[in-house]
Amino acid sequence: MRALQWLNLTRHGESTGNLAWREAERAGAEDAGIPERDADVPLSDLGRAQAETLGRRLAALPPDERPTMVVSSPYLRALDTARIALGQTSWAAPAAPDGLRLRVDERLRDREQGVLQGLTARGVRRRFPAEAERAARLGKFYHRPPGGESWADLALRLRSFYRDLAADAPGGRVLVVAHDAIVVVTRYLVEELTEQEIMQIEKEPIGNCSLTRWQGDGGGALRPVCYNDSTHLTAPGGG
Repeated sequence: MRALQWLNLTRHGESTGNLAWREAERAGAEDAGIPERDADVPLSDLGRAQAETLGRRLAALPPDERPTMVVSSPYLRALDTARIALGQTSWAAPAAPDGLRLRVDERLRDREQGVLQGLTARGVRRRFPAEAERAARLGKFYHRPPGGESWADLALRLRSFYRDLAADAPGGRVLVVAHDAIVVVTRYLVEELTEQEIMQIEKEPIGNCSLTRWQGDGGGALRPVCYNDSTHLTAPGGG
């Protein structure tokens, strides 16, 4: 990871699951009622528009900042975001002379929630009260729901991913298209933060199709450039 010239991360565009989750929270429901398995949740219409806007921002990058590798989570909402965004560029679209091959890595999948999958906070408290108490005692970073992953587990698989990435693309400029937890834990790893620091940062939601970037400083380290930047989506003409 430290050998990279640029590391860019984005969260997928708004998904139908995001919409269902917000509605469940507003209604005080226990379950978001998402019919698909997590890997198959698609983008909403807004999410597809956000991906197009993200692509136009990527298209405007200077040549020496353009990604030389794009890696996506295998989940549909991330894959479609990557495909739509790359299709907005003249240099990365599959039909372009130097079009980039979209790589997929299962280590970039969203954090697995196990038996708590699809449940709102209210649902967890009502259906798994003992688990809710255990989570409060252990803290969000180390709590592993039955059949799921803790944030520490996620950090372990991302360490493996970035170690391989640095070996495969030394000096490369990489775009990773994934999920909010992936963006947050990547910051934890790159900037060598503490549990307390990253759990404070995590309170700010990662925007759909926001952009987080680090640049190599020439000495082997990455320095932060922007985090959770959604200005391309809110500017006039944005998605």
